[in-house]
Amino acid sequence: MAFGLVAYQHGDRRGGARLVKIAAAAAPRDAALQCQGAAAAAGAADHAVALQLLERALRIRPDDRSLVVQAALAQRALGDDRAAALRCEQALARIPVGDPGYALMALAARLRMPGPEYLEHLAMIHGWLRPRAYVEIGVASGNSIGLAGPATRAIGVDPAPEIGWPLPPNTTVFSQTSDDFFATHDLRGLLGGLPVDLAFIDGMHLFEFALRDFINLEKYCDPGATILFDDCCPFDRRSAERERTTQFWTGDVWRIIPALRKYRPELHLRTITTAPSGLCVLRGLDPGSRVLEDNFAAIVREFIALDYAEFDSRRNEYLNPCPNEPERVRQIVLS
Repeated sequence: MAFGLVAYQHGDRRGGARLVKIAAAAAPRDAALQCQGAAAAAGAADHAVALQLLERALRIRPDDRSLVVQAALAQRALGDDRAAALRCEQALARIPVGDPGYALMALAARLRMPGPEYLEHLAMIHGWLRPRAYVEIGVASGNSIGLAGPATRAIGVDPAPEIGWPLPPNTTVFSQTSDDFFATHDLRGLLGGLPVDLAFIDGMHLFEFALRDFINLEKYCDPGATILFDDCCPFDRRSAERERTTQFWTGDVWRIIPALRKYRPELHLRTITTAPSGLCVLRGLDPGSRVLEDNFAAIVREFIALDYAEFDSRRNEYLNPCPNEPERVRQIVLS
């Protein structure tokens, strides 16, 4: 195996493949050796050989989820997304309870929703709208708020941000919960009198928090503004529950969609089918509306009682999905 690894490291793919396969065939029950050869082949972009060796390793360790992910990635690199998706779905079906792990569920989500991922769409939306004022609930490491342009006045809110790099100019992050932020700050004043042109809600993954964030943000928006929701396309029941039991977790933010459909039918709601968990685009806002605020407690009670199966059976009706194609997304954002 060592000679094959050296050959790959020196760019000799043919020699590396031959030597690695010889070594792997000599020890067909050695899963670690198969994995070692697969890693070398994948590192040299020799995905066909990597897949062959990973298949051998999976025959020895069929329940190794990391091997499933690696094999699916090799199939994806070879252009066979369908086979990669089937592999992930079959693996998930063998894990009816418990946490399948972030890598497996995230890859399965990406294979279900191919195309640009949500951060790419956020970047494009910033470029198309060039918002004067942008607000983000749930900053985390700053990857999304960092997409704001240098001329945009950006406000981020997160109780525990973990930003380790310089953010764009005119960006301020408040280290507090969104409820506390709206209770103690005048957002319009912080924005220098500007209305919110664009907002992104990716905070606490529970329905009532998402609903409050929407209510609080819409007050500061122009009618032509755009509000985006993350985590509105749940992967499955496990990851869509209120109590977190999986690393890949959207919580029950999905309930915001049927709630807005019922109580704010005038909103223009489309959902981009982008990995890992969709991106809902809301337009046609009304900063003077009090329907949600006045009926908040009743709405929460009503939609907390909505079972995931009901949502899942009417997913397309509720989500009004938009294909994951930049030009189609551009049309709904600029309409």
